[in-house]
Amino acid sequence: MLLHTPEAVRSMRYRARTILEAEALPEDTVHDALLVISELTTNALRHALPPAYLRMSVPVADGCRMVRIEVTDSGLACRPHLSLGHKDPEEHGRGLEIVNALSTRCGSRAYRSRSVRWAELTAPLDSPAVQAASDPIAGIRPRLLLLPSWGV
Repeated sequence: MLLHTPEAVRSMRYRARTILEAEALPEDTVHDALLVISELTTNALRHALPPAYLRMSVPVADGCRMVRIEVTDSGLACRPHLSLGHKDPEEHGRGLEIVNALSTRCGSRAYRSRSVRWAELTAPLDSPAVQAASDPIAGIRPRLLLLPSWGV
């Protein structure tokens, strides 16, 4: 079991980059998606109960690709959030604004025992990976990445 640390977000970003680059997405789309992943996973680590999951897919729809990112956690923690090592309050509180600015669409869903924050980013359809897919469903390859558990 890994402790609740900033390294968990960095590790998730690294794993997500590998998957996004395998989709032959443009570098700026990969960069924006990684920033959204960082913000959503950091929120889950700071404000919610474990475990948390990251799910990504790159479906083709309406003439473009969408990078769909979902972070599911076990609901809001009923305790003060744990610090990830930042002391300056000016450095906090803008994560969802960043997600909103980079996303085509974003939102959240709350359930009794979990919550989901999601975002979609558009990507060009003209990459080799999408041109190789002959079936519209072939472009949808959901990926599930597990965020590391942490001790509380």
